[in-house]
Amino acid sequence: FQSFQNVGKEKNFVFLSKKIEPSSVLETAPLSDGLKKELAWNKFSGPTFTESYCWPPVAWGCDVIAISHQGNDPLLYIPPVLTLLQLESDCQALPNMNGVSLILCPGWKKAQFVFDLLKTYRKGCRRLHPMLIILGQNKEAASQLEIRGCDVVVTTPYNLLRLLEHNSGLLCRLCHLVLDEVEVLFSDTSVQVFTILDCYKKATAQARGNLPHQIIAVGTQWNKHITPLIKEFMNDPHIVITVTEEAAIFGNVQQVVQPCMSSSRTDELLKLLDFTQRNLQKVLVFTDSLTEVEMIHKALKSNSVVSLKKHKESKCNAECVLERWRKMHSSGTPAVLVLTDDCLQSLGITDATCVIHFSFPSPGVFGQRLQSMSDNFCTGLKDSAVDQEHTKAKSIILLTENSSCHTPGILHYLKHAEAEIPEELHDLTARVLESEENEKFSRPLCASLKTFGICRNRTECPDRHRVNLSIDMAQNIVDEMIETPERVAILPLFIVHATNYFGRIVRKQKDQYTVLAKEMNDYFKVPGHRISVKTVEKSVFCGLREGAICHRVQVVETPMEDEENIHKVTIKFIDEGRTSQVNSDQLLHLPAKFQSLPPQAVEIVVCRVKPIDNEVEWNPKVTDHINHKIKGKLHHAKVVHTLGKTVWVDPMVGVTSLPMMKVWINEYNIRSEILSTGLGTDNPEHVGEIQKLCRQIPVLDHGESLEHFTKEDTAGLEEASSLQDTSIQENSAESCNSSVTPPSSKPSIIFRNVQTKEAEDSTVHQQKGCHPQIKWFQDNVTVTLKVQILRAADSKCEFFREKVAFSAYSEGKLHVADLELYQSIIAEKSTCVIKDTEAVILLVKEKKGTWCKLLKSKNVHVSLDFEHWEESEDEKPFTVG
Repeated sequence: FQSFQNVGKEKNFVFLSKKIEPSSVLETAPLSDGLKKELAWNKFSGPTFTESYCWPPVAWGCDVIAISHQGNDPLLYIPPVLTLLQLESDCQALPNMNGVSLILCPGWKKAQFVFDLLKTYRKGCRRLHPMLIILGQNKEAASQLEIRGCDVVVTTPYNLLRLLEHNSGLLCRLCHLVLDEVEVLFSDTSVQVFTILDCYKKATAQARGNLPHQIIAVGTQWNKHITPLIKEFMNDPHIVITVTEEAAIFGNVQQVVQPCMSSSRTDELLKLLDFTQRNLQKVLVFTDSLTEVEMIHKALKSNSVVSLKKHKESKCNAECVLERWRKMHSSGTPAVLVLTDDCLQSLGITDATCVIHFSFPSPGVFGQRLQSMSDNFCTGLKDSAVDQEHTKAKSIILLTENSSCHTPGILHYLKHAEAEIPEELHDLTARVLESEENEKFSRPLCASLKTFGICRNRTECPDRHRVNLSIDMAQNIVDEMIETPERVAILPLFIVHATNYFGRIVRKQKDQYTVLAKEMNDYFKVPGHRISVKTVEKSVFCGLREGAICHRVQVVETPMEDEENIHKVTIKFIDEGRTSQVNSDQLLHLPAKFQSLPPQAVEIVVCRVKPIDNEVEWNPKVTDHINHKIKGKLHHAKVVHTLGKTVWVDPMVGVTSLPMMKVWINEYNIRSEILSTGLGTDNPEHVGEIQKLCRQIPVLDHGESLEHFTKEDTAGLEEASSLQDTSIQENSAESCNSSVTPPSSKPSIIFRNVQTKEAEDSTVHQQKGCHPQIKWFQDNVTVTLKVQILRAADSKCEFFREKVAFSAYSEGKLHVADLELYQSIIAEKSTCVIKDTEAVILLVKEKKGTWCKLLKSKNVHVSLDFEHWEESEDEKPFTVG
């Protein structure tokens, strides 16, 4: 069945496997009276078009598949399911065995949203007890969980499987199973979902009593796994699809992409129509311009193909064209109509058998064109999306070199329709995506890419995924902050989530910000110095007092003033990274002497850990735990990478000072703390992905500036930590709820500017030969250098007590590296081995021990090899000396 409902000038499409009378008014909807009152009290404006068709079969207790643009809205199923639960509770067949409803969501965030909705609407139902179950990988939590007295369980596939290991009896009581966002569940967790379905099927076969059983699946797209869901686990379900493109997939419309040159589209069209002429088809040829309609019609006429045409300026009206269209087919003549998209609605054609997209369709227009074949969508399940025997309708897309604009959306659709896709479409789409990525070049760097090393959906992500030198290398402040990359002192002040913070890097010797903060506090203690800013302008720096603490802030946004010339101003704390709103009269004039120190806030990312279950965000439980643990407390960390004002660290450990002994004691490792919650897991690719991201630009040689903490270094750190404590205590609640922005409008960069003297020296050297990239690491006895060079020929490596000279030819170029070593080696024991992609130089140290750096002077081509650093570094405590 197909149904069309007029809504103003629009027509809503619905494809039904069985006839359903829609409930379009809340008062007559199949819901309990209490629930109707609760919906009305919450200003519910529905039921929507899709809800009007979904609610009745769900309320009847039938199995239901619903695919809609609003398929991610839980209100498609919550009201009728709650009504069913109340009815079953009132007429319970087994007094000692209450039934349970289970809602499976694709992630913890959606599960939390559904749970909150259930708590909102349970007021309209008596004795409803929902329960949210999010378990970590700690088995004790699952074994100790009690779900007695619970009516509705909301969870995710991974969490349910953990629970079933200890409580398999849950499925025996299961009456209603809801698959929320079914296409996401099947695309991300198909194995887990089918495991659950198999267990449910076995449990229902063994269940005692007369409990009802119902499966509901809602989503925004059809998925190939829905077919086995229907065939193997559902009982003659009601299928409701209100998205034409998705109904076309279920209806087995054959999708064909025909590559051709733009200049030969008409010839290709004639070939296609030659086939349809022999098979008595009803063909619509769509284009997006009046000129092309006339051109195509003329070409068909000159090739003896009888056709009709329709565009906005046609003399023949819609009724006239429709009548002639019907007569052509009934007389045994193939019906061919060439038209523009804006004429389709007035014609209302739904019985075409073939649609030819002469102009490449946008995703929105594509669905409208397919709707013209909706009478020929198959209504039964097929084993294959391209089962020719059961295909009644065909969609043919002419793909040309000029079709690039909408290719990503169409390619995405064709993939999940399991259509055959030519290489030309992949190539065009790749070029479009490349162009779209270029358009994002002024956007911030993707947060997910920074935090986890990967962005799951780059096409939908609004941010960029490559380095922008003009943004990421705008300043060189962090380079000054990080004195010893092997061990930096970090004060996290604003916690974004479990592995992403904003804070300050504290210098060992007389921290500049510590001095500045003390001077500001002393200055603003004098009442006469607290001069309010008269005119608040965007980007200006001001002072702000919070209790006894003074901050430097920058104005981000200034709304319109009210009658008293006082208004809310959005500011960011340039030395902490958080943002907030304050009254304009709270902003104080900041003397120039307090503005000379660059903004101190940096972004900190803890590496090699990510959420479990392929989640894209940290569970708030983890973030809250880490926030409580680390905020405002001094930490030591090893910097493994930097970009702009973002610092990646691994490990990062909380430390406590023992002033009498002048040493630091490690309390905890942040990565280990996250793993111990059971909600985090290893992310070994993280650092490698960040290095790959930054491979296009010269990297700071961390190994050239390695120094070590001494016992005397602790005084400056203790002073910085104690100064911040008061501020943290006063601002803890507010900053936890603040939004996050990068701490400066001009992010700084730790990478060396290529115009430094070292780079100039390197350029002079390269006139004699190219300098290869070199990575180095060490142990107590040796230093290993890996020279990146392909298929080296005529290689030469000379060892001296304080120097190594390497040269070789590669791909016709001479590569030369003269390295003056920071410490001495035993030349006669040192070796060089040439491999296919690199030369490995082993230097034997004259004196055993750790070198704090490799070379006497910096070299932009030499960097520390973190991949061969000690693997257990994050698990053992830092040493002081």
